[in-house]
Amino acid sequence: MPSKVVNSINPSPLTVEQRIREELKLDKGVITIRRNAPAAILYEDALKERNTVIDASGALIAYSGEKTGRSPKDKRIVEEETSKDNVWWGPVNKPCSERTWEINRERAADYLRTRDHLYIVDAFAGWDPKYRIKVRVVCARAYHALFMTNMLIRPTEEELKNFGEPDFTVWNAGQFPANTHTQDMTSKTTIEINFKAMEMVILGTEYAGEMKKGIFTVMFYLMPVHHNVLTLHSSANQGIDNGDVTLFFGLSGTGKTTLSADPNRLLIGDDEHCWSDDGVFNIEGGCYAKCIDLSMEKEPEIFNAIRFGSVLENVVYDPETRVVNYSDSSITENTRCAYPIEYIPSAKIPCLANAHPKNIILLTCDASGVLPPVSKLSPEQVMYHFISGYTSKMAGTEQGVTEPEPTFSSCFGQPFLALHPIRYAKMLASKMSEHKADAWLINTGWTGASYVSGGKRCPLKYTRAILDAIHDGTLAKESYEFLPVFNLQVPTHVNNIPSELLNPARNWSQGEAKYVAAVSKLAGLFIENFKTYQDKATSDVLAAGPQL
Repeated sequence: MPSKVVNSINPSPLTVEQRIREELKLDKGVITIRRNAPAAILYEDALKERNTVIDASGALIAYSGEKTGRSPKDKRIVEEETSKDNVWWGPVNKPCSERTWEINRERAADYLRTRDHLYIVDAFAGWDPKYRIKVRVVCARAYHALFMTNMLIRPTEEELKNFGEPDFTVWNAGQFPANTHTQDMTSKTTIEINFKAMEMVILGTEYAGEMKKGIFTVMFYLMPVHHNVLTLHSSANQGIDNGDVTLFFGLSGTGKTTLSADPNRLLIGDDEHCWSDDGVFNIEGGCYAKCIDLSMEKEPEIFNAIRFGSVLENVVYDPETRVVNYSDSSITENTRCAYPIEYIPSAKIPCLANAHPKNIILLTCDASGVLPPVSKLSPEQVMYHFISGYTSKMAGTEQGVTEPEPTFSSCFGQPFLALHPIRYAKMLASKMSEHKADAWLINTGWTGASYVSGGKRCPLKYTRAILDAIHDGTLAKESYEFLPVFNLQVPTHVNNIPSELLNPARNWSQGEAKYVAAVSKLAGLFIENFKTYQDKATSDVLAAGPQL
């Protein structure tokens, strides 16, 4: 069969095919290239892949193989003259040489040349036309193409026709391993970003989230460096009546997706945003929700978004009914679903707001049970906790994490930062001061005791009640009491929440001595972590942290 490029809008041969063939040195008549194929065609191709099925709701179930989470230790940025003085080098961004990049890019191309089908997704990152970038994804798995079709912003017919050359290209050959004998390689997996070439290569992992987060890192670099726009690991929503915008910061598992999908507010986005001089805009065209223990009762918006066109990753299902068991974590705790943002009924399309945030929510999932469900933060405390980025890393989010463990992630997004955290923190402080935003620390983690000692996770209905009180303005008017050591202001009353739950000192079930010990232990972790940044922090910010 002759090679062809298939496009849902214009089935005639496209110059995109010629470009991909030239770059990969493809043999004419060997490979079928599908560009921006519709979900139905991607389903048909995906079902030919091993273990891929359709679930009872109509979503596609796919498996990412050995890697069911990100591989942060294998993320690399090419050390080259155009970006090396800006990049935050260290454990997050490991350097690799341009020679290593050339070898791995060619290795990816070698693998892609062997495939019967290749998929191209041409789409955008960033809803604001002033700042968006054109992204091209080239991959060999239909499930990956559908995933990125959902996660990027889908072009209109006219935009696709005039797409032209991409600003950034992802070469995903994740089914093929890296060569461990290549310089800078420490495993068979590598995710490499080259800011001079404006390309990314993936080898040795089929986890689709690497593509999504790779683009996020690109935006973390491009927006501040070239546009003075702040990139944020946050979800965002907007009030229907008064148009107030709320940002939710937090790592995976803290509740960004769940809490921003509020039926009483418009969803701007669930994970990645930019704050410009004009307001807030979403980077993505879809949502990537955790599915562990998902239910219609707890999260109806997400549950109902799982239908034809959605991609379920690494879930367990009944082989006869194809009904997914969302409580089964035997494959991974990190079960996921990727769906277009318009599958959420309250989504605001286009996903941007010409208004600046009124409330900033810092989400943490504290497995120690020490932090209160909600506290109001001073400007200095916002900076301290934003730079600290404390949470308990949830099971399954990364390879090897099997139960919650304390972690500090600068700007609540350290694995994705391209620049030094202080650079983002200063931009946030400036914007919050200019637009007079209020800030809150919300703990969606454990209360009454630690995860290990039998504490219970704060019920979702209580966290939602806290947010309702923030948005209707009543929480700002409540009376507050002082929580020692962490110096937090804790409300004495929130509608629809037991008052004893609000103060961990009164809610602790293990006795006062153990509570004091737990507080001291967590405070010590904060203080030790902040030593990395104390030389660049003001005395007011240092004083805003826990004091032993």
